[in-house]
Amino acid sequence: MSERAGAARPAGAAGTRHDAVDLDVIPPAVGRGEVASTGRVGCVAYPYRVYDAESSMDRPVLGERVAGYVVSVDRVRRLALRADVFPTIEPRTVEDALVLPAGVTDEQAREKAREAVFNWTLRKYSPLDPPKIAFTRHADAYKLFWLAERDGGDVIVDSVRGDERPLDD
Repeated sequence: MSERAGAARPAGAAGTRHDAVDLDVIPPAVGRGEVASTGRVGCVAYPYRVYDAESSMDRPVLGERVAGYVVSVDRVRRLALRADVFPTIEPRTVEDALVLPAGVTDEQAREKAREAVFNWTLRKYSPLDPPKIAFTRHADAYKLFWLAERDGGDVIVDSVRGDERPLDD
């Protein structure tokens, strides 16, 4: 992540506000301008580390079986989540954004991903020995969430899926 000179404003432990910041992001399916609002539409940049992983298991007679997984590690809530595909990531300048800090190191994120792949493999297969886990690639990216002011109460909108929910949840 890089930022324009003089554009950052401290916001405490919850993140850093930026007038403009250059980030690697998962491209939004819902743009900021598409969000219905009675006022300002803010932005929260949420950090993830995404892995492409393979789990290989030796099987008697049948040979090796390899299962592929995409793991998205939520670096704020410290969770490993299963994803359908490895996302496209693009550099983008994001205006008026609150950038949340990563709560886990790269090493901790990798360990969370490894544990998740191990558990997912054991749920689906019954290997005789522990599976061998390899990461073929990884990327750090931010997912953007839009904060919209509305008369009935503010909402948060997931820019990738388009889901929205009241902000006070």
